[in-house]
Amino acid sequence: MIDAPDAFLPAFLRAWHARDGSAIGALFTPDGDFVNVTGLWWHGPDKIAAPHQYALDSFFAETTLRPGRTEIKDLGDTAIVRARLHLTGQTAPDGTPAQPRQTIMTFVLIRTDAGWLATSAQNTDVVPGQETHLARENGLHAVDYRR
Repeated sequence: MIDAPDAFLPAFLRAWHARDGSAIGALFTPDGDFVNVTGLWWHGPDKIAAPHQYALDSFFAETTLRPGRTEIKDLGDTAIVRARLHLTGQTAPDGTPAQPRQTIMTFVLIRTDAGWLATSAQNTDVVPGQETHLARENGLHAVDYRR
């Protein structure tokens, strides 16, 4: 049981490093949702657990998540946990090591009889020095209009 909002991120990181998608799903309310870095949107603990397990068994099998700046807004029976995470060890589709990257994870937590659980989460890739994405025929590209 997660007894305080500041215990949520360490629980998420433990589940990640244990390569346990079910433990990640168990951190969510029955109606909880998770939006990943590419906009995939999963609803419910099982639907959150399954793609995490797939990733943790494959391209994230050797990853490490290290937390950076973390902010917690305690709003009573609700809290927002936002953390910069540094990811290393990802494998590229061709099997080569990927470069490290950073994301910002945002969790909206609610106090339940089972402790603090996430009702919503969003993971956003950090693209240093860029302002937005620009859609082109060959996909999205991070751009900076200030240049």
